[in-house]
Amino acid sequence: MSITTNMTIDRRNAMKQSGAWNDMLITDYLDKAVAQVPDKPAIVTYTMATGERTQLSYRELNERVTQIAVGLVSLGIQVGDVVSCQLPNWWQMTALHLACVRIGAVLNPLMPIFREHELRFMLAQAESKLLVVPGVFRGFDHAAMAITLKAELASLTHVLVIGDEGNEEYSFEARLLNHGEEQTHDAAALFKQRRPSGDDVVQLLYTSGTTGKPKGVMHTSNTLLSHIRPLAERLALKATDTTLMPSPLAHQLGFLYGLMMPIYLQATAVLQDTWLPAEAVNIVRLEQPSLMLGSTPFLADIAEQAIAHGSDLQSLQLFLCAGAPIPSPLVEKAARNLPTKIISAWGMTENGAVTTTRLDDAPSCSVETDGVPLPFMELKVTDIEGNPLPPNQEGSLWVRGASLFVGYFKQPELYGVDEEGWFPTGDLARLNEAGYVRITGRSKDVVIRGGENIPIVDIENTLYQHPAIQALALVGRPDERLGERLVAYVVLKEGYPSLNLEEITQFLTERHVTRQYHPEFLQVLEELPRTPSGKIQKFKLRDQAAMHADSRA
Repeated sequence: MSITTNMTIDRRNAMKQSGAWNDMLITDYLDKAVAQVPDKPAIVTYTMATGERTQLSYRELNERVTQIAVGLVSLGIQVGDVVSCQLPNWWQMTALHLACVRIGAVLNPLMPIFREHELRFMLAQAESKLLVVPGVFRGFDHAAMAITLKAELASLTHVLVIGDEGNEEYSFEARLLNHGEEQTHDAAALFKQRRPSGDDVVQLLYTSGTTGKPKGVMHTSNTLLSHIRPLAERLALKATDTTLMPSPLAHQLGFLYGLMMPIYLQATAVLQDTWLPAEAVNIVRLEQPSLMLGSTPFLADIAEQAIAHGSDLQSLQLFLCAGAPIPSPLVEKAARNLPTKIISAWGMTENGAVTTTRLDDAPSCSVETDGVPLPFMELKVTDIEGNPLPPNQEGSLWVRGASLFVGYFKQPELYGVDEEGWFPTGDLARLNEAGYVRITGRSKDVVIRGGENIPIVDIENTLYQHPAIQALALVGRPDERLGERLVAYVVLKEGYPSLNLEEITQFLTERHVTRQYHPEFLQVLEELPRTPSGKIQKFKLRDQAAMHADSRA
C-alpha cells in the first residue's frame, strides 16, 4: 500500500543538514548489537498471570525477528501494508516491529485496553492486513474479539493469536515462528530488497482526538530516532543501563523507550506486562534496572513501595515521569527512600518526548516545570493571533523540529503545520527566561487519566445515545495519583427521575467502550452552564470538579 505523508523536501534537506536525521533504521542498531554483544540479554519479560520470566539475547531476538519477517511475507504482507497488534509488554511486540521494519511494513500498536468500539474504527481506517493479539489477557478474550472483527472488516485478512497452538490458522507460533520458511528464503536478500528509507512510515499510532474519532499519527525511522539519540545523551544513558518498562509498549512512551531505545543503546529492556507495584519491587531487586519510565501513577506507587522496600529499589538511579505534573509531596516521598533522580518530561504521540529537565537541575525544577527542549526541537508560546509572547505569559504552545510526525493517516488536511514548520499542540503553556516550559492547561477537549488521553467527544457521542440523557458534558477532575479522573455532568430527559453511575457503566460496557474511558463520577444537574450562544462552558464544570476533588466530595 502506498502511504501519503506531509513530508516536504525542504524539511528533509534541513533535517539532514542539521544532523538530526541520519537515515538509520532500528534494525541497523539491532545488527550492530548482534555483531558486538550477541549474547547480552536484549529483553527480559515478566508475565504477571503466570509468574513466567523470559529472556532473549540479541542473537536470539534477531533469529526470531528473521522468522517473523519471513513469515509475514509468506502471509502476503507487502511493502507499506499495515500490521496491527494489540499486545501486552511481551517480547513478541518488539520482535514484530523489528520484523515489519525488515520487510518495509508498518506496525500499528493498539492499546490492550481497547475493545470493539475503538478497534473497529482503527483497523478499518488503517486497512490493517493482519492483527496479532494474545489469547486471553487480564481475563478478557482478545482472540474471540479479533476473530469477530475479522469477519466484519474486508481488509483484515489474517488474525494471529499468541499461545493458540491448537488452531494453526490463528496460531502466531505456527504461522510466524515455526513455519520453516526461512530455510527456503534468502532472508538477507529479501531484507535488502524491501529495506525502507529513513523517511518511509514505520509506525502508525492512534491518538485520541478532539473531533470524536482517533487520528492515525505517522512516524518514520528518522522522526522516531531523531529524539531517542538526544534523549539518551541528555540522560547520560549507556549500554550498561537496564530499563524497566511497565508502561504499555503500545503507548508512545513505552514504544520509544521500552522497545526502541534499549536496542539503540545495546542495553537490556525489562518488561512487566501488568502493573503490580509489589511485583515490580521483586523485579527491580532481581534485574537491578537503573532507569524506569512512566506517568505519575507509576512513580507514586514506586515511592509508596519504597517506604517498606527501599533497600530493594536502590538500583533505580533515574525515573523519567511524563503525562501529568509531578506533585511536590511525591518527589519528597521518593527522595526520602530512593537514590532516584526524577526527570520531568513532556511530549505527544506526534513528537515523542519534546522536553525534559536536566540531570543537574534542582529537584524543584521537575515539580515546577516540564523541562527544556531536546536538541533539534523548538517551542514557542503565542497569543490568540499567533504573536510570540514574552517569558512567563500563558498562551498557545507550538512545537517544531526533527521528531515532529509526518502527518495523520488518510487525513493530510489535519496536519496543521504552518509554513515555518510550527505545529499547534493544543496545549496552553508558559516559557520562562531560561526556556523551561510549564504546561498550564489544554485548549483541546481531552482528559488525561494516568498518562492516557480519553477521547471526550467520542465518549460523549456514545453517552448521548442513552435514553435518559438530554445533555451532558465530560470533564477531568484532578487526582493526585492518576492526574485526572473523568466526571460526567448530566441533564436528564423529562420522565427520567434518576440516573446512577452503575447504569452509565453498564451502558458503555454493552457498547464495548474501553473501561478506562468510563466516567468515575456522575452528577445530575438541572441545566449545564452555557454561553449566550448555547455553548457549554466546560471551564465552569472543571472548576466545580476541582472543588469537589479538593473537598474530597
